[in-house]
Amino acid sequence: MKMLIDGEWTDAASGETYEVHNPADGKLLDTAPLGNAEDVKRAADSAHSALKKWSTVSARDRGKILFKAAQHVRDQQNTLATTLTMEQGKPFKEARDEIQGFASILEYYAGISAALEDGLIPLAHGKYGAMLRRPIGVCGAIIPWNVPAIIMGWKVGPALITGNTLVLKPATTTPLTNLSLAYAMYEAGLPKGVLNIVTGPGGSVGDEIVRNPIIRKLSFTGSVETGKRVLQAASASMKRVTLELGGSDPMIVCDDVDMKKAVNGAVHGRFYNCGQTCTAAKRLFVFESIADEFIGQLKARVERLKVGNGMDEGTEMGPMNNHAQWEQIKTLVDEVREKNEGKVITGGSVPEGEQYKNGFFYLPTLVSDVAPDSRLVREEVFGPVLPIVVVKDLDEAIERANDTKYGLGSSIWTNDMERARTACERLESGITWINQHVKLPPEMPFGGVKASGIGRENGMETIDAYYELKSIMF
Repeated sequence: MKMLIDGEWTDAASGETYEVHNPADGKLLDTAPLGNAEDVKRAADSAHSALKKWSTVSARDRGKILFKAAQHVRDQQNTLATTLTMEQGKPFKEARDEIQGFASILEYYAGISAALEDGLIPLAHGKYGAMLRRPIGVCGAIIPWNVPAIIMGWKVGPALITGNTLVLKPATTTPLTNLSLAYAMYEAGLPKGVLNIVTGPGGSVGDEIVRNPIIRKLSFTGSVETGKRVLQAASASMKRVTLELGGSDPMIVCDDVDMKKAVNGAVHGRFYNCGQTCTAAKRLFVFESIADEFIGQLKARVERLKVGNGMDEGTEMGPMNNHAQWEQIKTLVDEVREKNEGKVITGGSVPEGEQYKNGFFYLPTLVSDVAPDSRLVREEVFGPVLPIVVVKDLDEAIERANDTKYGLGSSIWTNDMERARTACERLESGITWINQHVKLPPEMPFGGVKASGIGRENGMETIDAYYELKSIMF
């Protein structure tokens, strides 16, 4: 496959490519251009050239193109979902839901296009002011491999509806879905150069996007460590920066909960996408009065999960996306055993069978009696391992939940609305779910506090991040 610059399929300036493999069996899927700084410069120049015309198109007309693009994506959802499953590893049903989610994001921003108009502001003494909103210019986006379609939508939707143009770098392991989605948008009538996709490693492609002075705004999703480096490098050219840097989301289960719903919520919240989701339930806090029963039901439910190739019928959890993540999870669980930091009550190993030997598979794992200083609860664990901590009450649960550098998502499971209100007020996170976890509709702003990031994506709240605002007094 080739990358997209100025609306055309193109090779890397170097002519080099790299291979994209299926994480379920290691088979070669395709090749992608091994882009570098020169390719980013070409893309930025293309986006800059397209900006003058695209920024003058009315928001309503930009919205019409996004609506049409969403329909193109829905028409091709099965083909796109197959590509996503084969390069990312997730079950086909999850992949199809994600493709539909991308379309929903475009439809949301197309739907609010009529509201993106300048207007008069009444002032004191019969006077008026006005607020002019103008596109920032060329924007950059760097996205990860875990939910590449959804996160691409978070960047593309608001950037384009506000009249900006965009240079986007996919993750090296999942470029095919992003390129296919971009192509569908061009089929819908997106003008040349408005959206450019440059594939390649972060050390060359990503670094140039961060540093290139033509690119005036950057949205990055990734690790805390990389996000800090991005923020420091972007400051040299005074870029506006939005950072979504992951988390270690707590899930609190109270003693008045609907047990079956909470168990299913924990399974979905942790093992959806093989646990490779920023907002996954990564730490489970359960009240001691129901702990034995809850953990017993959870263990039985987890052991029924069908692990396999995402394209196989009935698969509920696919492989991890890459060897580095697989090795990290294996190392963490082995460390818990070696240091006696917890009890592995199910999973904790690679599944047995010929069908698993060439993929990055790891059994869904539960660990109880986790030590407070274990890396399982101190770091972001990006994989199918759920540490369980028993607490005596809500106060202890919230205190333990907040004892982290992260603050992305959180959830409380209770039928007591006073408990829910307390949790919503006291949990240090950008979002708190009540009796659910993970769901993120495009209408709701999303982002974190503390080390989990800067700024918000989704909703009307992200729109001003893509505008230059000018106040007019008259």
